[in-house]
Amino acid sequence: MKIMIASDIHGSFACCKKLFERFNENKCDMMLLLGDILYHGPRNELPMEYDCKKVASLLNSYKEKIISVRGNCDGEVDQMMLEFPILSDTAVINADGVTLYATHGHKLNPKAPFPVPKGNIVVFGHTHIPTDMMLDGIRYINPGSVSIPKNGSERGYSIFENGIFTWKNLEGIEIKPESK
Repeated sequence: MKIMIASDIHGSFACCKKLFERFNENKCDMMLLLGDILYHGPRNELPMEYDCKKVASLLNSYKEKIISVRGNCDGEVDQMMLEFPILSDTAVINADGVTLYATHGHKLNPKAPFPVPKGNIVVFGHTHIPTDMMLDGIRYINPGSVSIPKNGSERGYSIFENGIFTWKNLEGIEIKPESK
């Protein structure tokens, strides 16, 4: 199974459109969204081509392929626009013999660890920085941000297939995450 993992779209239609171009180009089976989908949040500048209604419409056209968790900028009003659940703080996905524990990262993250057994993988967003790190026997993966990258990173996502994570920018070019 090929899973595209993305976070922090923040209502950018231009970036969301590019993301789904890459989704189709990579022939992904599923999209795992790690929150902060429609609203840009009070601390962020307006992202490129900010249009929550268009983002919701595009995402709804893929609703059967999306699993999502709630970000700190997501609320009940966002759920009213989307035709797939977004209000759960966590999700668990079993793929290719691996269990992925998903969360946005504003509550559970490497500094406030997710309560999972050692040897598992936690995927999270929130920081807007692509990351691959091991901490106390748990691997933490962050795909970065689709629309508002931080710390010199690029707009991007991650793909999980056959137990391997690959990070790419929105042009589809492989990039390297921060490793710790």
